[in-house]
Amino acid sequence: MRYQRNLPVLSVAVPTESVEYESAPQREEPLGLSLQQIYAMVWAHRRLTLIIMLAVVLPTALAVKFLLHKTYTATATLMVNTEITNPLAGRDTNDALLANYMSTRVQLMKSSEVLMPVIQKLKLTQDKDYLAGFNGEPNALPDYVKDGLADNLVIEQGALGSQLLNVTASARDPVKAAQIANTVSEIYADQELRRQSGPATERAMRYSQELAELKAKVSAAQEQVTAFRQRTGVTTDFTAQNSNQNDVEAALLATMEQRYQDTQSQRRAAEVKAVADQSVNNGYMSSGTVNTLKANLASLESQLAQLSTTLGPQHPKVIELKSQIAATRKSLAIEMQSYASSANSDLSSLRQLEAKLKGAVEEQRQKVLNMRRLQDEGAKYVVELESAQSVYKRALDGYDEIMFAAGGHTTNVTFVSRAVPPLKAAKPNKVAIFLMSIVGGLGLGLVLPTLYELFFQRRVRCADDLERAFAIPVLVELSEIPSLSGAV
Repeated sequence: MRYQRNLPVLSVAVPTESVEYESAPQREEPLGLSLQQIYAMVWAHRRLTLIIMLAVVLPTALAVKFLLHKTYTATATLMVNTEITNPLAGRDTNDALLANYMSTRVQLMKSSEVLMPVIQKLKLTQDKDYLAGFNGEPNALPDYVKDGLADNLVIEQGALGSQLLNVTASARDPVKAAQIANTVSEIYADQELRRQSGPATERAMRYSQELAELKAKVSAAQEQVTAFRQRTGVTTDFTAQNSNQNDVEAALLATMEQRYQDTQSQRRAAEVKAVADQSVNNGYMSSGTVNTLKANLASLESQLAQLSTTLGPQHPKVIELKSQIAATRKSLAIEMQSYASSANSDLSSLRQLEAKLKGAVEEQRQKVLNMRRLQDEGAKYVVELESAQSVYKRALDGYDEIMFAAGGHTTNVTFVSRAVPPLKAAKPNKVAIFLMSIVGGLGLGLVLPTLYELFFQRRVRCADDLERAFAIPVLVELSEIPSLSGAV
């Protein structure tokens, strides 16, 4: 018997009457593909996957090798001193002006004022790299080259708002990239030097005039302080002295006002006492003399009443008692008049005291007001003098800087480092592009055949294809049987 190549045995038919089957529960059809199905499809198309990947990687490698040109970058670093050279402007104004100072420098370095001299110095209008693609009028060539040069320039401020400017130039030649970065930096620095040295003399003259005006203001303020001291007679720190004295005078004024208010209260009480009935006055009622007279009067009136019952009105004793009663009453009237006069005298005295205290209070209040006015006036003169001295001192501090700048020996732009020709190209990154092409080609090689089989040519490749798609159980799975020659 000869062996023949056969398909794997997936199931075996058995007579139904010889075997009893148990009813199995129906399963729901699983969704999606299992890992075994995916692996079977991928492995079946492995050659096609390799072909697709090579079809992507090889053209990409050739394009990187022969079509993409190398680009080199070189960077020169400048230090730009952003300090405004006029100290009279004040620090607050300087901070406002410096907000956009560095961005203005960046725009200036990419303007025609700087780039045109660079083109002339390096003869970029004759460089084939910058002439590529130009087909206009000859007089438009410099502007075309300038635009290309600006596109290849990156000028950035240093990190954290520093005073550094990084000038980065890109070119196909490393030496040319370094030359462009250095030339742009040099021409900008030279223009800044000329820009500063040009009006430096005029600025120095104007600064000297402003300095003289400030000195005159300081002198005028000092004369005002001196005149004030002569007028007030204060030779020391009058602000502090007047402040202490004013505190004492203010305390005295408060005391006098309190006493004046107390006197007003006493005067009102005396007025009430003066117009009141003196017979019911507390002092009158508590007087020993008045009480004695009242007791005598009561005794005499009692005796007169007793005698009047037995004696006639013309009896000598009755007449004598009436005379004594009249004398006692007259003495009481005199005592009452004495108390009334005393109340009026007290009222008059209190009124005089009140008037004197009122005048003293007004005088003291005017004195305190005058002292405060002098204190405010003196403080104003001192503030004016200190302000003028502060501005004048700040101006003197910047005088040497202005005079030195007027000589044309300084600039606010200095080189930190010059650009050097780079050893490696900045772009393209061939390794990254090659790795991306491998990843992309591998992805396409895996996805495209798999999608084609799923939607156009679905085949059974493993046991999961039968079990998940047709719900047919696989009892055994055999490997491929090779064809053999010969007999058994």
